[in-house]
Amino acid sequence: MSDGSSVMNERTVQVTQPKAKLYVEADLAIREGLQRYPKALAAYEMLTTDSEARGHWDMANYITVRKLGYNDHGRVHALLTGAASVTILQLLTDHGVKPDVMESGVGDLDDTFLTVLLSTMLHDIGNQVHRVRHESFSVVLAIPILDRILEKLYRDPEQRIELRAFMLHSINCHDLEPEPLTIEAGVTAVADGTDITKGRGRKAFALGSVDIHSISALAVDEVQILKGEQVPVEIRVVMNNSAGIFQVEEVLTKKVLRSPIRDYVTVIASTHETEYDQRIIRRVRLHETEPRFTLD
Repeated sequence: MSDGSSVMNERTVQVTQPKAKLYVEADLAIREGLQRYPKALAAYEMLTTDSEARGHWDMANYITVRKLGYNDHGRVHALLTGAASVTILQLLTDHGVKPDVMESGVGDLDDTFLTVLLSTMLHDIGNQVHRVRHESFSVVLAIPILDRILEKLYRDPEQRIELRAFMLHSINCHDLEPEPLTIEAGVTAVADGTDITKGRGRKAFALGSVDIHSISALAVDEVQILKGEQVPVEIRVVMNNSAGIFQVEEVLTKKVLRSPIRDYVTVIASTHETEYDQRIIRRVRLHETEPRFTLD
């Protein structure tokens, strides 16, 4: 990437079924987004080839989808939310928002991208133990993986511990209990909330989980993360019918409103014909900005 946003402005990332396509598109989006951040990109390479992490993703998905009938919480979810987090963070920092890793003096922008990406991609691995208290389990299970990666990239043990602390906070707060306190944790929470499309709900529905979560997810065709006109980040949700508004209000909007990046994000939900006014955040008119990252 030649500057902070050029590559992602030039292309639309269409994330579609089948699963192989999901992996490829999300992986490409992350790699393009991290071209200016060598430590973050190196950490991403290590994480995606880490057999322990891959095992965690697989088992988290098995428990949530097969045993609980929930939506995807495995590697696909990790990659999609990781790509979303890179896009959101870039839009925020392009706008001059200063993340807490930098504000605290712990690291630079590269370190910040590394922090956000690792925490986002590992936030749900605790589901393999159980959905109940999965945030805390994710924290515990992530520590050895984070230590293994950070030891290869940072000589200073104090900086490793401090960066890891930011990651553990983000993981622990991604479902808002407790509420996230840092910009990085806010990005992780909101990125998690963007993965609400029909591709995520289809497997649970096919396995017999017919509830408001799966029905609503099937109604969401696309989520676009764009540069906003009035705020740095605009998230557009395009639905094939109004049932998708449950996902928007109960998943995505809640995460935006209760995160430290609430003032920098707007959400617009619409069917293919009608815009739904999300007044609880703020209304921004539709415009022709090219999507930075698209889930559909």
